Amino acid sequence: MANCYNPSTGSYTSPRAPITLPHSPTTSIVDFLFRNLHAHSNSPALIDPYTRNIITFSHLKQQISTLAHALHHTFNISKNDVVLIFAPNSVNFPIAFFAVTSLGAIATTANPVYTVKELSHQINDCKPKLIITVDQLYDKVSGFNLPVVDLNNYSDLIEQSRHKAVISPHVSQDDVATILYSSGTTGLSKGVVLTHRMIIATALMVTSDQEFYSEGRSVFLIVVPLFHVMGMITFTYSQLQRGNAMVVMVRFELEKALDAIQRYRVTHLYTAPPVVVALVKNPGVVRRYDTSSLREIGSGAAPLGKDVMDECCKVFPQASVLQGYGMTETGGIVSIENARVESSHSGSSGTLCPGAEAKVIHIETLKPLPPNQLGEIWARGPNFMKEYFHNKEATEQTIDKEGWLHTGDLGYFDEEGRIYVVDRLKELIKYKGYQVAPAELEGLLMSHPEIMDAAVIPYNDAEAGEIPMAYVVRKPGSSVTGEQVQDFIAKQVAPFKRIRKVAFIDVIPKSAAGKILRRELRQRVQSRL
Repeated sequence: MANCYNPSTGSYTSPRAPITLPHSPTTSIVDFLFRNLHAHSNSPALIDPYTRNIITFSHLKQQISTLAHALHHTFNISKNDVVLIFAPNSVNFPIAFFAVTSLGAIATTANPVYTVKELSHQINDCKPKLIITVDQLYDKVSGFNLPVVDLNNYSDLIEQSRHKAVISPHVSQDDVATILYSSGTTGLSKGVVLTHRMIIATALMVTSDQEFYSEGRSVFLIVVPLFHVMGMITFTYSQLQRGNAMVVMVRFELEKALDAIQRYRVTHLYTAPPVVVALVKNPGVVRRYDTSSLREIGSGAAPLGKDVMDECCKVFPQASVLQGYGMTETGGIVSIENARVESSHSGSSGTLCPGAEAKVIHIETLKPLPPNQLGEIWARGPNFMKEYFHNKEATEQTIDKEGWLHTGDLGYFDEEGRIYVVDRLKELIKYKGYQVAPAELEGLLMSHPEIMDAAVIPYNDAEAGEIPMAYVVRKPGSSVTGEQVQDFIAKQVAPFKRIRKVAFIDVIPKSAAGKILRRELRQRVQSRL
């Protein structure tokens, strides 16, 4: 693989061929989605595994257009209006997202488990004109004094506007398509502003390897949440624009997911580490289903340990297991592994996607670092956010004058241009001046045969400053002790990285995208103290 490091600039570039964005400035994400409709108009686009309903690409285009027409004529949804989609995963979710953005309006999405208080922060921030939701969530939105559309039943709405004049909104690549709220693991969530061009760039970057190797039509299983950048943009939009089919599940349930893989001959499962771990820990269940169609299992949102990847390959010997790296602020993607040319299971997040570039910056000197040296990852690319919505201060703290986005992630590149994301900068444990990365210890804990799940957090200590503390979920029937867990880690790491305290827990709290909510575990410790 070509050396991707330039010592004169201290930056890393992609080994992949560059992408070409649409030349017309008036190409919206919906225009781009259907640019090759003639080639796959009758092919499946969205598949509901519960009802077994299949929506073809031509039907998808028609449904988007019909709903957009109704939203405009009934609620006067027009350019730059914000519409909140507050719903669980379903085949109707992308239809609503694309209907809103086709009008030049802005789609914002929210986690369906949000409380009214959490939702009110987002509503007060972006001020939507309309809420699209489902019956079960109506009580949460009824107090906001905003019109509400039922995502699963809008036929009356369509009927009312059937004979109204057809509109042709003017939408440009520079228009804002969505405001996605970052997970808020460090304080209140912020609105990440992405334009049509940025979303199209993400789609081309994500699928560049599929294009290069002329990969045929594929079937993807979507179990990650569609309100999240990874579900809606990195996976669903990116693959639909290639003509691939998406089997949309409400959430990951092991046997239902395996049944969907078998029934629809799913070729790709792109997900988050908890799902990969569940597959690895239940090989007997997996063997009851025909998963021979599965060619690729991709993981993102949090680091996936090398040991878990190795185990996954034993369960799915015919599939490549790979991971990528991205954030909401980077349009969902920075790098991804290419299983065809990269050595597998290195623990890396692959090489930079086309158009992306990065630096690794020394935490104290702020100087760029060469390969194999650990620092903060800075990156930039055509898919990176425009700004944080109505938050100039946070934007300036995150994106510098040269356009580098300071990710807050700790990592390094190797000589082959592969990026290794070690942990969040703010989550490093400072033990007697040494820096300990929780994710490294979590990866080792997950390799223990009696551990189902684990998380590591800093625990205040008068002598050391902070010590690594592990929260561990035992496998059913296990009686592994805290001392045995500590000994298991002590044999594999330097003394300063050893786990000094262990607590057992029923479930590790995680965000919908699969990131460990360490803040909740730290609060748990504080409340017990």
